[in-house]
Amino acid sequence: MTKTPLPLTTPRRARPILMAVLLSTALALSPLAMTPAQAGPVPESFADLVVQVKPAVVMITTSTTVSEPAGRMPGFPPGSPFEEFFKEFGMPNMPQGGPQRQHRADALGSGFVISADGYIVTNNHVIKGEDGNTVADEISIEFANGKKLDAKIVGTDPKTDIALLKVESKEPLPFVSFGDSDTMREGDWVMAMGNPLGQGFSTSVGIVSARNRELSGTYGDYIQTDAAINRGNSGGPLFSMDGKVIGVNTAILSPNGGSIGIGFSMASNVVSKVVGQLQEFGATRRGWLGVKIQDLTPDMAEAMSLATPEGAMVSEVPEGPAKVAGMKSGDVIISFAGAPVKDTKSLTRRVADAPVGQAVDVVVMRAGKPVTLQVTLGQRELAESSEAAAGGTAPALAGGAVLGMVLSPITDAMRAERNLPEDLTGLMVTDIDATGAAFDKGLRAGDVIVEAGQQPVTSLDDLKARVAEAKEGGRKSVLLLIRREGEPRFVAVPLQ
Repeated sequence: MTKTPLPLTTPRRARPILMAVLLSTALALSPLAMTPAQAGPVPESFADLVVQVKPAVVMITTSTTVSEPAGRMPGFPPGSPFEEFFKEFGMPNMPQGGPQRQHRADALGSGFVISADGYIVTNNHVIKGEDGNTVADEISIEFANGKKLDAKIVGTDPKTDIALLKVESKEPLPFVSFGDSDTMREGDWVMAMGNPLGQGFSTSVGIVSARNRELSGTYGDYIQTDAAINRGNSGGPLFSMDGKVIGVNTAILSPNGGSIGIGFSMASNVVSKVVGQLQEFGATRRGWLGVKIQDLTPDMAEAMSLATPEGAMVSEVPEGPAKVAGMKSGDVIISFAGAPVKDTKSLTRRVADAPVGQAVDVVVMRAGKPVTLQVTLGQRELAESSEAAAGGTAPALAGGAVLGMVLSPITDAMRAERNLPEDLTGLMVTDIDATGAAFDKGLRAGDVIVEAGQQPVTSLDDLKARVAEAKEGGRKSVLLLIRREGEPRFVAVPLQ
């Protein structure tokens, strides 16, 4: 039976409307399921913690000028189901284009103060909208004591959905500090605070349900919790029992937009670094290594005679810091700045956290031996629009079949048909056995094999020679570097 995944939503932009809320409680801890020697005490009350941190938690109201067709049907308040229906399906005499009229739209979110001088953390989508483009032109902050202040945007980071605001206050403001999210364990108590569904300040408690969740983006590290998080909670804090912020409430998994006990908070160890850069520069400044990487699979490790499938496989080295340092396609990064690299995820985050311009030691496995390179990191934000470079020339040679694939050198007709770069060399897969090992590993007609056994291939004889070498070396597979729609990827194909 096919399961339909639940939609992942950001619990933001709740409008203050009247509603009936069904409250239910459940869950009694079974004494048989706990080991008394290891379990911590169950709090009799969270009231003292609420009193401690609530003054630093804020409600955020944004006001934005939006446009809509001038012929919009009157009588439907913003946010009503009828408005959404007619916006999607239209109706007779309702223009879908043409003249536009503008009106103000308000939305709500949450946040928390991190300094006495008025820096406030929230979600980027609270102030910039779900599309990241519609910037709120008025942002109002309300404290638990009823005090209201206007806020300005200091900086935002869409990649982690974090925004930093600033208010001016004559008196020092109550604030909270970031904790170490890496110390949180599954089962630890946590408390969420914010402004759910426009109902005002609210507190919910639960536990850490899971760690290191990946939702989207490259740099995210989410804590999953069953503490109730709803629309309007976005940007609010997730507290540990010592009153430290260990997460920023960002998203929920829900079939109806309400809490079903699966909420996600961006880990504080990610947020604190982003906030520090936004405070100092007004934008993020992430380190940039300048390589395309992929995870190392067990069969790829075996094909390269590596003991374990750990590290990050370098599939391409465009112009950038890594190329200057001598890194090559086919290298496996096993250490960065003195610490081992487990996979691409860990490497990407550690490079991003490293200071721009810092020289770091990067250890790679090359031809079965470790090689230490010193790379001076660039800035990712400045490099994201750069294009990867490629090189080489290709002679016109005859085609044939290897590893269940019909292969041919790239011809001018192939370049024109598939819009291939003039300097791309290799063997084009023109046909493939759908029952063969290469097909099972993901190769398809149209792929271009540019390397085999980490050596360039420009002819069928080159590929056959690499296959023969792998067999003579007792290997079970041969490592191929392919290009598909311009993107490189290593694939270990079992030998037949």
